[in-house]
Amino acid sequence: MSSTASRPRTRKAPAERAAEIVAAATALARDSGLGALTLRSVADRAGVAPGLVAHYQPSMDELVARVYTDLVDAEVRDVKRVVAAAGDPAAQLGALIGTLTDGARDDLTVVWVEGWAMARRSDPLAAAVRAQMERWQRLVEAIITDGCRAGVFAASEPAEVAWELIGLIDGLNAQSLARGAGAARLAPRMARAAEALVGAAPGTIVA
Repeated sequence: MSSTASRPRTRKAPAERAAEIVAAATALARDSGLGALTLRSVADRAGVAPGLVAHYQPSMDELVARVYTDLVDAEVRDVKRVVAAAGDPAAQLGALIGTLTDGARDDLTVVWVEGWAMARRSDPLAAAVRAQMERWQRLVEAIITDGCRAGVFAASEPAEVAWELIGLIDGLNAQSLARGAGAARLAPRMARAAEALVGAAPGTIVA
């Protein structure tokens, strides 16, 4: 008979176990992208059997959408803090461009790019992607609208300009990621493009 007692198994509350699985999936997606999320990979990351993941997360599509939302929500809240601390609308737009192109968020750029591609095959993820894109649009639109009210911007359609600016930033980040070259060196050019889009005087926006 062995002299070493077997370690008792700890039964966790369902809510605690479910939260651990989501946290493991979120950490895995941040490290390796949404495409890395499979039943087995999430189970390995959480240190549980695949069957347990399937029990608490019966739909991998829903889990991927949840992870995507959690990661992007954290990013939006962080960028909002950066923008709010910048001061006037021109400085806020510069801070927005600077923080989104400095390379510190490349892991989230991967999440965005994969989210767009994978959403074509997943209704839950498609809904999550649309919701988070609209959040970004509202954030940028609010900055542009405030700038127009202050007289430093002259955009006639802040909502449409916001989409254009987001598209420029997203495209630059995605291409920089694919090329293995940082986007930070192009931030000044992006700032000049933003000035033209929002109708600001040259040199007003500095990234």
